[in-house]
Amino acid sequence: MTDVTDDAPVTDAPVIEELVIEEPDTRRLDDLLEDLYHGQERISQADIYRRAVAAEMPAQLLTRMAALPEGEYSVDEVADLLGGSVT
Repeated sequence: MTDVTDDAPVTDAPVIEELVIEEPDTRRLDDLLEDLYHGQERISQADIYRRAVAAEMPAQLLTRMAALPEGEYSVDEVADLLGGSVT
């Protein structure tokens, strides 16, 4: 029978780097939406995307905008879908 001890060998576990997901810059998104919707109630997905590209928004945000279904959106709808705070 083998002896059981509390002194089990300690091995170095591999270090797993923490994955950091950057949130989109909400201030830039809010500014874009305020500018886009000034005097407008609804804007098409294509127009929103074009203006975001022209404003050099982050790629992660552009990808999410491109994935929106075609159609028109109010500022509240777009802010909810993209994480902005403009309402």
